[in-house]
Amino acid sequence: MATYLELKAKAEKMMAEAEELRVKELADVINDVKEKIKTYGLTAQDLGLISGGRKKRAAPGSEKAVAKYRGPNGEMWSGGRGRKPRWVTEALAKGKKLEDFAI
Repeated sequence: MATYLELKAKAEKMMAEAEELRVKELADVINDVKEKIKTYGLTAQDLGLISGGRKKRAAPGSEKAVAKYRGPNGEMWSGGRGRKPRWVTEALAKGKKLEDFAI
């Protein structure tokens, strides 16, 4: 018959093995989900991670600008004032032209 300390050591070893498996499976699941998000072009709102919440009324003259450019993953940009989106700056750094993304 096993002693208390032997059973405790065995249980701790099994818990450590279970945690290792959990971490590995979690990494596999995360990679799978990321791949599917990229493949299908899903957004956080598509997945229900962003609630619709209450809509605020836009101040007169502050309507969103019409998108003029579409990125490689479906990102939209109006080309307006302010910083360029990351996908634009990365594409320009790789030698692409802004006209390549015109809608």
